[in-house]
Amino acid sequence: MRLLINLALLLVLVSCSPGIGEETIEPAEEKAAKAGENPFPLIPDFSLSRDNLARFAADNADPGTAEAIMVRPAEFLLLMREILKEPEDLFLIADKKHALPEDYTPEDLVALTEFPLTLNRKDLSLRERIMPDLLAMDQAARNEGLKLVYSSSYRSYDYQKQVYQRHVNQMGQEAADRISARPGTSQHQLGTTVDFGSITDAFAETPEGRWLKKNAWRFGFSLSYPEGYEDLTGYAWESWHYRYIGRPAARMTELFFEGIQHNFLYFLDAHRSFFQERRLP
Repeated sequence: MRLLINLALLLVLVSCSPGIGEETIEPAEEKAAKAGENPFPLIPDFSLSRDNLARFAADNADPGTAEAIMVRPAEFLLLMREILKEPEDLFLIADKKHALPEDYTPEDLVALTEFPLTLNRKDLSLRERIMPDLLAMDQAARNEGLKLVYSSSYRSYDYQKQVYQRHVNQMGQEAADRISARPGTSQHQLGTTVDFGSITDAFAETPEGRWLKKNAWRFGFSLSYPEGYEDLTGYAWESWHYRYIGRPAARMTELFFEGIQHNFLYFLDAHRSFFQERRLP
């Protein structure tokens, strides 16, 4: 009888357990408490009180972000601590208002042909520092029977000039500016951006497109141009275009900026020094 009861309990536990890839975001404090550990301190490693942080958030973030920060203040600062350890060039803004120098070229570019990836072209390259997380993401997709196809990656200033001019020739400058960056303003020049699959809207409805939308942030990748945000980002929706910003920053973007990379990058650019100055030695 006891054996039957134990088997029944085991079946209930298995049926209630989340499947692979179904992890939900929850505050680090809650995770620690559930695990029977001491929860993280409210304000780790920063000379800030909760009231200080609340005033800062209210004065410097949109209402949704400010509210999210005060719901999870410890996790916000834990993530900020990790983000401040990253090199600043990981968060460079490259958009219609901020151009990279013509000669900007990452020093650690590596050819993607050196790795077990599915490539649409043989001349693709990315920064070496992002490859561990990229390979982890690729393997996670393979584990679920999916195949990520890499269609575009690093582009030099001169190459982006050709890409942009081709679009202008095909559809006119006004239409081209909605879907193609002028040279110097493309995230691809950073060497941390990948276009996946068909590079068309149809990619969003493929298994790989749906998987990336749900899981890319777990590996440090963030969708740059989400649907419905053209007025903010300057570009039409691109379901295939992901930029690597690192795992802490991608998690922060999901938790505190509703997944909008643009808002996170501008917030960090404006307030990095505020948090750096308040880090405890």
